[in-house]
Amino acid sequence: MLRVLVIDELEARAGEICAGLALAGHQVAALLPTAADLTRRVEEIGPDVILIQTDAPSRDTLEHLAVINAAAPRPVVMFAKNRDGRVMRKAFKAGVSAYVVDGLTPGRLAPVIDVAIARFEEHQELRRERDVATQALAERKTIDRAKGVLMKARGMDEQAAYAALRKLAMDRGQTLGRAAADVVEMAKVLL
Repeated sequence: MLRVLVIDELEARAGEICAGLALAGHQVAALLPTAADLTRRVEEIGPDVILIQTDAPSRDTLEHLAVINAAAPRPVVMFAKNRDGRVMRKAFKAGVSAYVVDGLTPGRLAPVIDVAIARFEEHQELRRERDVATQALAERKTIDRAKGVLMKARGMDEQAAYAALRKLAMDRGQTLGRAAADVVEMAKVLL
């Protein structure tokens, strides 16, 4: 059972959404009439999924979603009438996992939420992989800089500089990247 935060300015339509969620076995964590103060409310409520029904997402709503996506990402399903590709791209950039145009029926809620969760999980995995690769590249650059410092300061060749960095890391119980960063920082002070 998922805890779903529903945002819909139309009370009657929101009632249908809540009923559809209940039939699909989900719990409505809260029902909000607008996305105002969304960041704080999401923090308080802690929903598993955010479901937004709107004619067209406002700039404020997209900004709130971007903040949430950066701080505590979660799947967001948006049902909208606006089929403008630019608006859709902005919504996806803000963290919307599924943007459905003119298609909200209670019977479709469960599969749409399932797809949004799957897309969200895949996106999160890609972000993690990107972050790991970015960190590895930054560490590699730092190691290369540290080798350059040692080669210049001690007249070593590249292999000897690398061996010296490895020994320093082992002696200090640090990773090679941390030891390399220390060498680069020390070089800034001394040179």
